[in-house]
Amino acid sequence: MPSIQEEVKKRILVLDGAMGTMLQRHNFSEEDFRGERFKNFQHPLKGNNDLLSITQSEAVKDVHRQYFQAGADIVETNTFSSTTIGMADYYLEDLVYELNFQSAKIAREVADEFSAQNPDKPRFVAGAIGPTNRTASMSPDVNDPGFRAVTFDDLRIAYKQQIEALIDGGCDVLLVETIFDTLNAKAALFAIDEVKEERNIDIPVMVSGTITDASGRTLSGQTVEAFLISISHIPLLSIGFNCALGADQLKPYLKRLAHNTQLNISAHPNAGLPNAF
Repeated sequence: MPSIQEEVKKRILVLDGAMGTMLQRHNFSEEDFRGERFKNFQHPLKGNNDLLSITQSEAVKDVHRQYFQAGADIVETNTFSSTTIGMADYYLEDLVYELNFQSAKIAREVADEFSAQNPDKPRFVAGAIGPTNRTASMSPDVNDPGFRAVTFDDLRIAYKQQIEALIDGGCDVLLVETIFDTLNAKAALFAIDEVKEERNIDIPVMVSGTITDASGRTLSGQTVEAFLISISHIPLLSIGFNCALGADQLKPYLKRLAHNTQLNISAHPNAGLPNAF
């Protein structure tokens, strides 16, 4: 099968859509999230969509199938919050490797199924690496601006665990996405470089930031150009924006991005907003 680097030179590749909104259609209960394995777990688990890769794996597979059937070339793993930092909210830090491995394995199986049906249209799996729910650049306490809820090393270590499992599960590419703080993203990219060097591999990397409002800046205050410059030292397959804005509002920022780089551009408008390019 051709690599994603080869395929992106031939044509525009279509990314899937949001995972969370598709899973919400099932209206899973607390019991559904728990499944048999976590039936007696002492903490609530409802809302932990990443856990569904273990407890409701067929539902996750079905989401991937629907996106491939709709024409997607790339599906993302169900791992947006699958770091020790993200899973701390549910007391499931010890489950991080399994969550990422299982999510990648599920997506790989479905991608291979569709690639086998149509070898001229190979399907790919992107390991989704979310921003976590903490920011390394800003204090969560307005009365203590020097305080940080997470450090660069905390993030690097957490991301490295996730990255190793995503690769082991069979991802073709790693997608550092929904970046609201570029320092968080730099920790993820540093961890990716560590794993690539340790394993002597060269897995491609996609990066996708988030413009939070009409100011045209990320949450940590960077403009499009500043965001691009901040990560320009990393070899990337693509750079783009996702979430927050609908397609119409996102378009001018994608144009600015494309004007300033020769990299492939990705676009992922906010889930649920009907505007189209």
